[in-house]
Amino acid sequence: MASRFLTTAALAICALALIAAPLLLKNYGVYLLSLWTIYVIAAMGLNLMLGYAGQVSLAQGAFVGIGAYSAALLTTHGWPLGAAALFALLLSFAIGWLLGYPALRVRHHYLAFVTLAFSTLAFLVFRNEEWLTGGIYGISGVPRPSLLGLELARPIPFYEFCLAVLAIVTAAMAFMIRSPWGRAFTALRENPLRALSLGVDTRLYTLMAFAIGSALAGLAGVLYAPLVQFVDPPAFALQLSLNLLLMVIVGGQGYFFGPFLGAAVAVLLPEWLRFADNYYLVIYALVVMVLMALCPQGLIGLGERLGERLGERFRTPAAKPGASA
Repeated sequence: MASRFLTTAALAICALALIAAPLLLKNYGVYLLSLWTIYVIAAMGLNLMLGYAGQVSLAQGAFVGIGAYSAALLTTHGWPLGAAALFALLLSFAIGWLLGYPALRVRHHYLAFVTLAFSTLAFLVFRNEEWLTGGIYGISGVPRPSLLGLELARPIPFYEFCLAVLAIVTAAMAFMIRSPWGRAFTALRENPLRALSLGVDTRLYTLMAFAIGSALAGLAGVLYAPLVQFVDPPAFALQLSLNLLLMVIVGGQGYFFGPFLGAAVAVLLPEWLRFADNYYLVIYALVVMVLMALCPQGLIGLGERLGERLGERFRTPAAKPGASA
């Protein structure tokens, strides 16, 4: 009961801090927070695939691009962002479902190669199909939306909009993970054959993991397009997929709040290291390597281990003076 109360209090404090933080930051700081919310949504989708269903994907950045290009193309032609978001979600869900079929036959690094090939294909489409995507020139002038008559063009209102979307996605994911679906995803990750013997439709849940995870990446892309107001192919190259994978692993794959911490490391840590001038990326890479060496289960896994050790220390009675060993 006490641990649950402390967890709830910590989450409430973090939520209040996220709401109040823009009041203390300049526009660039608010932009980074908005980018963090977007990356968290995309990383939550990848965490569902990798951390819960045990399916490796290097195509998450491509789905962010699909969502971003969908939003950019439709909103610049007069569509409201809500309709563009619905279109991007359905498109990403359908493509993710199709991409899940190879996962029914191959696993681990073989599946990673399949998703890598899709990521490369998507990047080539973004770059070369100029009639659709603008090619190397991209799509500029992506408008920011209005919500219930409120304009979200300024940085703080748009950040609050992104934060509200993140809150909705977090609540929906928490509900799903605690439902029988979440238990089925976990069983699929731990032992697919045993899950199948227990009556879990492993084929269906594998496809659903890819489809839902891809849809979340598409939603992140829908928010990314009006944030930067310009969409071009390099933003959705393989590096983005690798960064999202890094966020999940550093935060802690299979932990619900792992993407939150991982995205904070990936987005904020490089900015904090800019005092090192040209060496900040080298320092960032070294910090990530040390983190992975010390805590392969991620930051949340490291926190759990430290908490268990402290708990054992407090539960162990101190030896009395003069007592024999």
